[in-house]
Amino acid sequence: MVSHKQSFSSKFLFLAASFVLVMFIKNANSAPFDEAGNEGEMKDGAAWTMVQKSGNQFVLNGQPYYVNGFNTYWLMVFAADQSTRGKVTEVFQQASAVGLSVCRTWAFNDGQWRALQKTPAVYDEEVFKALDFVVSEAKKFKIRLILSLVNNWEAYGGKSQYVKWGKAAGLNLTSDDDFFSHPTLKNYYKDHVKAVLNRVNTFTNMKYKDDPTIFGWELMNEPRCESDPSGDKLQAWIEEMAVYVKTIDPKHLVQIGLEGFYGPSTPNKAQINPNSYAQQVGTDFIRNHQVLGVDFASAHIYPDSWISQEISDAHIGFTKTWMQAHIDDTENYLNMPVVFSEFGVSAKDPGYNSTFRDALISTVYTILLNSTKKGGAGGGSLLWQVFPEGTDYMDDGYAIVLSKALSTSNIVSLHSKRLNTYNSLCSWKCHWGCKKKHVLDNFQLHEEL
Repeated sequence: MVSHKQSFSSKFLFLAASFVLVMFIKNANSAPFDEAGNEGEMKDGAAWTMVQKSGNQFVLNGQPYYVNGFNTYWLMVFAADQSTRGKVTEVFQQASAVGLSVCRTWAFNDGQWRALQKTPAVYDEEVFKALDFVVSEAKKFKIRLILSLVNNWEAYGGKSQYVKWGKAAGLNLTSDDDFFSHPTLKNYYKDHVKAVLNRVNTFTNMKYKDDPTIFGWELMNEPRCESDPSGDKLQAWIEEMAVYVKTIDPKHLVQIGLEGFYGPSTPNKAQINPNSYAQQVGTDFIRNHQVLGVDFASAHIYPDSWISQEISDAHIGFTKTWMQAHIDDTENYLNMPVVFSEFGVSAKDPGYNSTFRDALISTVYTILLNSTKKGGAGGGSLLWQVFPEGTDYMDDGYAIVLSKALSTSNIVSLHSKRLNTYNSLCSWKCHWGCKKKHVLDNFQLHEEL
């Protein structure tokens, strides 16, 4: 027998669930987000505060927060010239319009054209002001930034530039991987970290380390240390640098920047890697992330680069297996969120078409939504990469120009609305995690919506 109180409660919850579902359907099929509707964005008048983590969840102002964003790596360099600075505003505006609220970009350009760091600890102030502009402009569109601090690759300088500087200073260096172990090169890197984190933004008059616009710091873009497949050399570097960043800035989140390959510490997971070579590059997903000072995990998704350039259903199958393994492992072994901080498909691949790209993006979003509904460790994703119009000459094949890709834009916008709706629903229901059984568990994010 149902008591009067239980009956009233059930009717209320049913009506509430119905109302939320109706509003979800209405919103999910409306026009793309405006600035007031971005996922993760505070209401008018609310404080612009730091994103934090609680267990395997990101939280903002005590509510769940999901990384829903994109990469545009060249923002600082474009902002350094008045003729291209407007493109920075354009990409933030277009991303914000479809609900994207986190951008990953470079806070480095070492020793090359338009270098930020011309020589160790010597900076071009105009380029630093350009990075200031990027941070300031992101806040205007309520977009948070993941700032990467150095590159593994030669583009924009990277570890090879640090080795060149070391050789010029008379050091006996034999490999680019000396970047990870030589004391002088490590100090060069630390000096750069210190300069960026303590930088006072000339537009906002706020130190970077105090600015909530910065979501977090990335130690390195796609670190590899192929000279030491055991992973010990890279592990020691991660342990040292994660703590160093935290000594300067204990407020912001820190990630390593890994591609997500499993290494020697977990031989039973080698079959999850896209190929046998992946286990030989000196990275170790679980071991690397079991480090003091690292707050969230990262993995990239490039089946067209790792498996085969020829477009096939195998790419989708790999993506599903790869993502689920990393979500499960961050839940079971790491107790932290994982962000799939680069994913995409190249238009230069044989057999490429936009329908396949949309299918890949939808697959990533669906897996993350499933994790979200269970209070899982799927912390979010970042498209590689979003470009404004007129920047085709920078395109590596993966660029998405939202204004020219209506179907893709609609998928991104719908995902943003789903996250925003579920975020509100989850917050009302059980603060975060959504692990308690409840009448609202019947709420589904069906593909046809």
